[in-house]
Amino acid sequence: MTVSLIRGPIFTSDPSGLWAEAMVVRDGEVAFVGGADEAVALAGTEVEVVEVGDGVVVPGFFDGHAHLLSAGSALTKAVLRPCTSMDEIEAELRRWVAANPNAPRVLGVGWVFSAVPNATPTRQLLDAIVPDKPVYLDASDLHSVWCNTAALEELGITADTPDPIGGEIVRDADGVATGHLQENAGYMIAWPVINQASDTDNDRYLQAAVHAYLSSGTTGAAEMACHRPNIEAFARAEARGELPFTIVAHWLIERTDDAEDELAQVRQAAEMMAQYSGGRVRVAGIKLVTDGTIDGCTAGMCHPLTNGAPGEMVWPRERLAPVMRLADELGLQIACHAIGDLAVRTVLDVYEGLAAARADRGDTRERRHRIEHLEYVDAADVPRLAPLGVTASMQPVHVDPAYLDNWIELLGDERAQRGFAWPEYLEHGTTLAFGTDVPTAAHHALPNMYIAATRRSPYVAEAQPLRPDFALPLEESIVHATRDSAWASFEEGRRGTLSVGMAADFVVLDTNPFREGPESLLTARVVRTVVDGATAYLAEG
Repeated sequence: MTVSLIRGPIFTSDPSGLWAEAMVVRDGEVAFVGGADEAVALAGTEVEVVEVGDGVVVPGFFDGHAHLLSAGSALTKAVLRPCTSMDEIEAELRRWVAANPNAPRVLGVGWVFSAVPNATPTRQLLDAIVPDKPVYLDASDLHSVWCNTAALEELGITADTPDPIGGEIVRDADGVATGHLQENAGYMIAWPVINQASDTDNDRYLQAAVHAYLSSGTTGAAEMACHRPNIEAFARAEARGELPFTIVAHWLIERTDDAEDELAQVRQAAEMMAQYSGGRVRVAGIKLVTDGTIDGCTAGMCHPLTNGAPGEMVWPRERLAPVMRLADELGLQIACHAIGDLAVRTVLDVYEGLAAARADRGDTRERRHRIEHLEYVDAADVPRLAPLGVTASMQPVHVDPAYLDNWIELLGDERAQRGFAWPEYLEHGTTLAFGTDVPTAAHHALPNMYIAATRRSPYVAEAQPLRPDFALPLEESIVHATRDSAWASFEEGRRGTLSVGMAADFVVLDTNPFREGPESLLTARVVRTVVDGATAYLAEG
């Protein structure tokens, strides 16, 4: 029997008692949380002692929305999200090319529209940097790919290449491809070329992502774009005992415009859920990307964006409803990416129909369906989530004001003032689950919590926050990133709080931001991450 005594301030995320002086861990579970004297007496003498000192203990973060293999892969590519200008993009690409001289392609991830001249990515901009080999750059939101001329040639894109269903090959006035592949044009044409990976590659990507997560205090995640290679990589790691991390996966349903194929994908997801139903790796349901993004002018909008883009759906209601209905009937949890107000409204309409159908057939199984992102939602639709039991899965890092200029311009000031309206969902009793959407943004939990608690940028101090009154208290923010995000993935019986009988998944910080204030999150360090009572990460020194 292994026993540990953790002494110091402990934030539990447990509503029955948010704070404790000490904790006892026995055989991987929390055996006691409460007063220091009681903990010492219960722990005995043959015990490992962890002294928190001036720091604090919090539950292991559970990332409510992540893309694990993509995150690991992104660590091998040019890192473009920090770039705020074309000059900085060029410098990072030239750095990467110099570091990878034998790479057949230049690969990057994370560029934001506000860093690109006129928010218009073109092949000519990239040709001026790398003219002699294909360049493929995933946008920060992972909803479009920016290519140079050599990449378009490699993909075989010509003036006669048709747009795929749910995607667009952006073209100039003469019908020539500009180098910007939107939505399914990127997924179906570019990604099969640039995301080829062997089992060995995927194993490496997963380990890189898990290590990055553990070192930043995250001990579990909801995987939001799972296909067979992903789940097999997760399963291999678990079988080898190399996965000190919880993964709850959602099977991505591709929009193919073939109704039978789309329904067949849902049935496959149900098979995967039956096969992967326990342990560290579990398939919970399906993921549907119902619209695109505001920055990419592809979000589903009730009214056009300020540049005239109509904001159409990737999945129109008539194709969305049958897929969601079958998933619901098969007992799958549904997670719908919906960023614009039309997309959110459409998804809620379908969820209401599903709830009515369940009531008619006497089906009382809890689904905990979700909507991912909810960046701009009509005020009339916000109260609709809670009565349907729908989780609002949102990512504080997406409201980092350093990257919002183009987003605000496209929505217009009036609509932008209702962006990322976390308090409105809470007022109506909606469960709010926080995550990062890595690799569209950084995976680090502490800067994510800083944004949640301040609406300020952890990277650009002078950036003006959007609706600072929508910031949440730090305690609430961490609850949404631990207890609530675990609950949204049906993990609340095991993870998310530091309560008796729960898995001992916790993080030791060297600073107490509850005492020092949210600003201290920017310098706080994760010194230890514990999973099931065993130290999975220990900082040097």
